[in-house]
Amino acid sequence: MFENIISQGAVLQLRDDILAGRNAPSMLFFGPGESGKGSAALELARALSCEGDASWKCPCSSCERHRYLLHDDLLILGNRSFSAEIAACSSAFLRYPSTASVKTLFFRSLRKLQIRFSPVLMEDDPKMAKLSSVIQSLDEKLNELWALKPENSDKESFDMKALEKLCESLIKDAFTLENEGLSANIPISHIRSASMWCRLAPIGKHKVLIIENSENMREEARNSLLKLLEEPPVSVSIVLTAKRREAIMPTILSRLRPYRFLKRDIEKEKEVIRLVFRDTVEITDEKQKSLLSGYLESFAPQSTEKMEALAAWFIVSMARIIAISIKRTTAKKIPEILNKLGDRYSPLAETLKLERAVKSDVVIKNILVHSGNFENDSFSRFMKICLELICAVTRNAQDPQFIVYNDIFKKYIGEAVSSVEVLNIKETIALETLLYNLKKTIKEG
Repeated sequence: MFENIISQGAVLQLRDDILAGRNAPSMLFFGPGESGKGSAALELARALSCEGDASWKCPCSSCERHRYLLHDDLLILGNRSFSAEIAACSSAFLRYPSTASVKTLFFRSLRKLQIRFSPVLMEDDPKMAKLSSVIQSLDEKLNELWALKPENSDKESFDMKALEKLCESLIKDAFTLENEGLSANIPISHIRSASMWCRLAPIGKHKVLIIENSENMREEARNSLLKLLEEPPVSVSIVLTAKRREAIMPTILSRLRPYRFLKRDIEKEKEVIRLVFRDTVEITDEKQKSLLSGYLESFAPQSTEKMEALAAWFIVSMARIIAISIKRTTAKKIPEILNKLGDRYSPLAETLKLERAVKSDVVIKNILVHSGNFENDSFSRFMKICLELICAVTRNAQDPQFIVYNDIFKKYIGEAVSSVEVLNIKETIALETLLYNLKKTIKEG
């Protein structure tokens, strides 16, 4: 039980609680990214449904379905980044196509995304009309992946060109589904649908509902979840994951048993990469926050480093456009926040070697070109990076007025993301509207 979760003391505590019959109906797994929270939640689901000894290789039918994330008693919701993990698992599979565990790894990485489009959650979702063909295509190709069996144990027994083509096609469908189908925040409709699912009898021994990045929930969704947590069905365990315990609403937190996941040291992260992805990595930066995160990001269609530079260029350009507009049309002093954003992020923006832009249409054109029209990276990811960079400046400023500007940026960036993800508005129009609203509001303020 939990033997595939490497170097996390939290799972030892969790295992002891399960073996002693002390497992809580609702839990919070909290800690930094890439610390194993999601994997532990999936292992918990398998262990609670197991009809045998709950070991990873248990041959019971329940464990078999859970290993491939195909069990009807498992439901997962919540947004996170999938593209880098899927690409990394695909790379491992293409290196070792005849190794069953590596094939399972790749299959699971795709199922982690696909399961979020379960009919339980998406039955009445307006996005389904647009996404149904992609979901069907991914499902058909997953069945093809499932059926693959080598003629012998050698890599040469596969048609590698056909295999590469299949992996490439799976990744393309997955990226489309992630970018066009997942919302930045957990919608109330998903919480309500999950609550109804929880109140139905399990197919097997036990149901598990996993809500990843549960801090990304609007107030109405949190209130709906609270009702479920107040009277959870006895045949269901509910697991929330979050980076910070403090990010969870106190009334919800009081109903959860917390398990803290810690950042692994460099050597343990190297072990994860070696055992899980069958790969090795050299340490090039001793100050790197996470070797595992860096490894996964190296497979991302657009690296975080490049996206941060692009976000910095957008922020500097935006600040410049607003400042010029204020100078030309009013006698007001340029807000200090614009100067601070320009000073802070100009060096990072300059690494892209793009020409200075003072017109909105030029800025937007450059953003679309250098993001690949957001084809392989979600618009919400870019906007999230922009907001994180802006908040880093507003949090450290001493001027209380910066809090007001912080709320303005949060409001209009949130609206831009919603317009693309919920209303299916083009990214070009969303960016135009964002710049217009920010310019108008800050000028009038």
